[in-house]
Amino acid sequence: MEVQINELVSTVRAVDGDSLLAPQTMEKIARVVLQAVHDQAAHEKRVRAERRVTSGVSHEQEEQD
Repeated sequence: MEVQINELVSTVRAVDGDSLLAPQTMEKIARVVLQAVHDQAAHEKRVRAERRVTSGVSHEQEEQD
């Protein structure tokens, strides 16, 4: 089936790219990113603790106090 279009009318709107995210969406993104940063820091802390040589659990508990 062949279709012929003789005239086409279109509206183009220019928008600021920064305005495309709603404030709620930006807040969700920020929360997710901050949680990921926190998780990464906690992971690095655990890795450092696992690599550290101590004289036992009691010594580690004394260091935390």
